[in-house]
Amino acid sequence: MSSEGASPAFVFPNASALNTLTRAQWDALLAGPPERAATWLSAAAHAGHAEAQAVLGQWLLDGRGVARNEASAFAWFQRAAEQRHPMAANMLGRCFEHGWGTAPDPQRAASAYRASAELGLDWGMYNLANLLATGRGIALDHAGAFDWYRRAAALGHARSMNMLGRYHEEGLVVPRDRDRARALYRASAEAGDFRGRFSHASMLAEQGEVDAAVRWFERIPETAPKHYLAEVVQRLRASPLAALRQVADRLEAQAAARA
Repeated sequence: MSSEGASPAFVFPNASALNTLTRAQWDALLAGPPERAATWLSAAAHAGHAEAQAVLGQWLLDGRGVARNEASAFAWFQRAAEQRHPMAANMLGRCFEHGWGTAPDPQRAASAYRASAELGLDWGMYNLANLLATGRGIALDHAGAFDWYRRAAALGHARSMNMLGRYHEEGLVVPRDRDRARALYRASAEAGDFRGRFSHASMLAEQGEVDAAVRWFERIPETAPKHYLAEVVQRLRASPLAALRQVADRLEAQAAARA
């Protein structure tokens, strides 16, 4: 194979050069063989680099380039969060919420999500809002949840757009406004959120726009996990509309073909 036009091999930096890396250089570091990148990440993490600590924590959680180890992932998220790394704080919250590498602790999950949210991360805002909306680990506070969903949606967070749409549709905290809900559901759907696509399609069907609803229901598998797709199939099967029951058949066949 000709080497003409090939990029030169990326030279891994030493720890002292880490803080000067551009986003493109970071991407280049992580684009190679995962095992090699993980070795570098480990060295950088031990040298105290917060971004490397956060990424290494995620790779340990996913088993990417290293053996899956939830306890080690938790420890690295914690170290990076102590350096005010927004995503690490969010992932620390996830660990506390789901019991990954530590005992489940919804109160500490809420605290970690709040730290991430206050650092400006949309996912931290969304996860904090979810706890506020359900009263898990924190006092039930729909007004607070609405505000954090609103902030995250303003940053383009698709799942938060869908949740904000529900508040407007149901008239919770704010006056009931189905037009605003529809606009938010559509924005969420167009941004790729599978729940937003279901919400948008459902409202279209309710308003008699069945053909448009079918098109959005059929796009749900592009981003939805298997368990959610199974739920969608079940709900569409219960629809009084034959067109939606037919969508359920097609979605189920697609899921079977992928299995």
